[in-house]
Amino acid sequence: MPKLSVITINFNNLFGLKKTIESVINQTFREFEYVIIDGGSTDGSRELIEANRDKITYWVSEPDGGIYNAMNKGTQKATGDFIIYMNSGDYFYDDNVLSNIIPFLNAENDIVYGDLVIVEPNRSWVKKYNEKLNFPYFIRDTLPHQGSFIRTSLLHKQQGPYDERLSICADWKFFIDAVCKLQVKTHYVDYPISYYDYSGLSSKIENREKLLHEKRQLLKEEYAAYYEPFLNMAEENKEMRRLLKSRIVKAYLKIRGLIE
Repeated sequence: MPKLSVITINFNNLFGLKKTIESVINQTFREFEYVIIDGGSTDGSRELIEANRDKITYWVSEPDGGIYNAMNKGTQKATGDFIIYMNSGDYFYDDNVLSNIIPFLNAENDIVYGDLVIVEPNRSWVKKYNEKLNFPYFIRDTLPHQGSFIRTSLLHKQQGPYDERLSICADWKFFIDAVCKLQVKTHYVDYPISYYDYSGLSSKIENREKLLHEKRQLLKEEYAAYYEPFLNMAEENKEMRRLLKSRIVKAYLKIRGLIE
């Protein structure tokens, strides 16, 4: 049976951290280690961690260099065969998630991932993920770190493994590199892994522009051979859609019997 590490990153999010810790320690499957990296919180988070220290394998509360620096610190402390990052505010879908997922954490898979329940202020909804992952998929989306179980040796192969030069999309970079460059083995499970608090850094409207800028820059620098043809194809498709809306073109296609 593989050993699993659950890592939680927190900074001054006492309410979210409480939900996350409860979700983790209430799992029916108990053969995992729990690592918490706190960025030196002053809102009572440290006291909450101390109150649960008998259920936590390793924890630290000290200033860090941001979320990806903290995730890297947690990765270095983890000793499991697979890692899932459940950051403060995120919590497992139910108490049996780990029990259900353990059979898939085997030598055949490097990344095992499932769906998320997105929690917004006024609603919740299930975000489904693709079973097939490729470069076009990562142009428009990513995998969820709170819904993905990643082989620890794969994380150690990558620099960091999370690129701390990036402020908002280092997890996306890790996944696109793993799938498109390293061509790792992935496995999709068709059920929710966790609830995702949609108030995170990359989810805020004011950070969308920064996210897109970082992603485009990385694609141009590291995936130019794939990205430029993709952009050209997207532009051609855009022009084709514009032409298909033309009344003259529609009339011609109707005459030829190509559309109704």
